[in-house]
Amino acid sequence: MGGHWGRLSGFSGRLRRENMAVSSKKPAPAPETPPKLDDFLCFAIYSTNLAVNRVYKPLLDQLGLTYPQYIVLIALYDEDDQTVGGLGDKLFLDSSTLTPLLKRMEALGHLTRQRDPQDERQVRIRLTPQGASLREKGVMSRSSLLDATNLSPAEYQQLREQLVTLRAHLSDAMRAKP
Repeated sequence: MGGHWGRLSGFSGRLRRENMAVSSKKPAPAPETPPKLDDFLCFAIYSTNLAVNRVYKPLLDQLGLTYPQYIVLIALYDEDDQTVGGLGDKLFLDSSTLTPLLKRMEALGHLTRQRDPQDERQVRIRLTPQGASLREKGVMSRSSLLDATNLSPAEYQQLREQLVTLRAHLSDAMRAKP
């Protein structure tokens, strides 16, 4: 009988030691709470884009343009006579999105699309005088956006640079994926 109790007392001593070791450990961390919508960077960028478009909308309505049409014009003001592929690269648009947009803009008289005589595979995009005339009116929108942000010109520039850097890092990350 003494041997049986001896084994139990040895077991209870081992159990006490294990309990003391467990109790001296830090408690397991509580499960992380799921992030809220406002915690997502992608939502902050998306909703900011919507807000920027709302600032531009009155001017764009006045010009009879959509925002994508507006950025096409801005890119052509920077460099006229571009290929569809080159323009798509600058605007981060693929040709299946860009081509219908350019066709609508051509129908509105803002630009021309012509096959490149040196390379028939390429389509070149050029501003018309009507498209070029929208430049003066459209430039005013940039100052409207700066005013609406309530940022200093330096802060505005810094934010733009940070966004460009973020875009580059995200693009690099996507190119690096197998």
